[in-house]
Amino acid sequence: MKPLNLRINREIRALKVRVIDKDGGQVGVLTLAEALTKAEQAGLDLVEIAPSAEPPVCKIIDFGKYRYQLTKKEKEQKKSQHQVKVKEIKIKPNTDEHDLMTKMKHSREFIAKGNKVRITCVFRGREMLHPEFGMRIIDRMCEDLSDVATPESPAKMLGRNLSVVLAPGAKKKTANS
Repeated sequence: MKPLNLRINREIRALKVRVIDKDGGQVGVLTLAEALTKAEQAGLDLVEIAPSAEPPVCKIIDFGKYRYQLTKKEKEQKKSQHQVKVKEIKIKPNTDEHDLMTKMKHSREFIAKGNKVRITCVFRGREMLHPEFGMRIIDRMCEDLSDVATPESPAKMLGRNLSVVLAPGAKKKTANS
């Protein structure tokens, strides 16, 4: 299994190649046969590192070790990535004070972990007659979470739901406040 479809030894098709030795020093531009001979004398492989260069750059190294280092680097990069998820908090226009505080606490935890939070107010039946109640609750939650998050866009009505997405990162406060 070769990462990135690298060509090694006799798979290299260029007539002349720029060669780098095992210590990283420039050897110069050699014919493919000369480069292969140098690699064999060192007991290592000739690996095409930059095939698009003119002439292609080849390095005299142990291919197994090189492949191991590449896969190790790939794993490290994957480890350091954090996928942002959108967590949803559902409320109703008549949600009680304590329940609201609990939901705000959960929202804070999600935001602290680097996730976005969608706050959705669900209207049922006659609650649709007073969307301002839901808007008041969503505005209050946005206000209380403004120290850790900012709304991506104003709250929108989508059918029977009123929702807003909060992204981590607060607006910078001035020094005197």
